[in-house]
Amino acid sequence: MDQELSDDAIIAASRHEPDRFGLLYDRYCATLYRYAYRRLGPSGSAEDVVADAFVVAFRKRGGYDLSRSDARPWLFGILTREISKRHRAEEARYRALGRAGAGDDVEEFTDRVDSAVAAQAVRGALAVALSRIRPVERDVLLLIAWGDLSYEEVAQSLHIKIGTVRSRLHRARQQLRAALQDIERTP
Repeated sequence: MDQELSDDAIIAASRHEPDRFGLLYDRYCATLYRYAYRRLGPSGSAEDVVADAFVVAFRKRGGYDLSRSDARPWLFGILTREISKRHRAEEARYRALGRAGAGDDVEEFTDRVDSAVAAQAVRGALAVALSRIRPVERDVLLLIAWGDLSYEEVAQSLHIKIGTVRSRLHRARQQLRAALQDIERTP
């Protein structure tokens, strides 16, 4: 029965029965963790940042807009702000991936598909490009690409206008395209 409750109903119920908030944790923890792990890497801070985000969400549940039945954008917004507090670690991760080079992790197994090898080959350059994108643009790009949020949900998460989402995403994509073109030009 609890699985059928909408997010807003869970949050409303948790205002009087705090244990109910655990349903949101159960519902979204894995999704938020995957996103944080992609942004922060295996250093263990992904678990910490997700835990911190849920603590903040629990504390702020009284101010949640109950007209929104989907809490995912709200949770991603909180998580993104928690990640931004750790932006130095994220940027260091991208720089480290960039220094790792194209072939450091590529194993020569004949059953590897070409797309996996190609993706590995550009990983370093993409990581460097991600580290150079302004954090506000990177947040938008990654919420859409890794968080699987719509433009509207990103706007809601980051408390910005949809036009701002579009312009930040456009700038981030331009920078990534330029990085890919540099890779293609490199022998």
